[in-house]
Amino acid sequence: MPKLISFPKNGTASLVKNEWQVFRATEGEEAAALPPGKVMVPFTWWLTRCSRPEFIERAKKGEIGIWFAPEDDVLHHVNAITEGEKLWPVIGVDFPIFRDGRGFSTGALLRERFNWNGELRAIGDVLIDQLLQLARVGFDAFALRNDQNPDVAIKQFELYTVNLQNDWRADRAQLLGAQK
Repeated sequence: MPKLISFPKNGTASLVKNEWQVFRATEGEEAAALPPGKVMVPFTWWLTRCSRPEFIERAKKGEIGIWFAPEDDVLHHVNAITEGEKLWPVIGVDFPIFRDGRGFSTGALLRERFNWNGELRAIGDVLIDQLLQLARVGFDAFALRNDQNPDVAIKQFELYTVNLQNDWRADRAQLLGAQK
């Protein structure tokens, strides 16, 4: 399983056990059985199966979360997301390749417009270089790509003590003398 860093809004970054599997159904496997335990399913998969009693029951037990692909339009599915937020303990956002930044917008929308207060996890091709920016828009868990060093990753969150831009985690710092 990928290395998981947890960085709660008012806490410190730490390496934690990853209890969640990411279910990536490919074409032809959509009907495959979900693995046992906690599993994050694609949002589009959830949309077509969310009325099935066995999945609702597992979701109520806290065993099913969802993840958004870059092409998923969260604003197009407001009602489904609002209903699902009552069931999902975790929402993931997939970054299939490093240079695809659409997940940043998805994460910010989930925090700001949908008021998602649960865990927001970055999954996929998550590199150390992205962590600070992901944390600023609202991500609080990061499943690092396997070749990334989690010790180096955790240190990224300690690099800066002053923030001069708006941030999901904290208000912008005031510069000395700027309050005149």
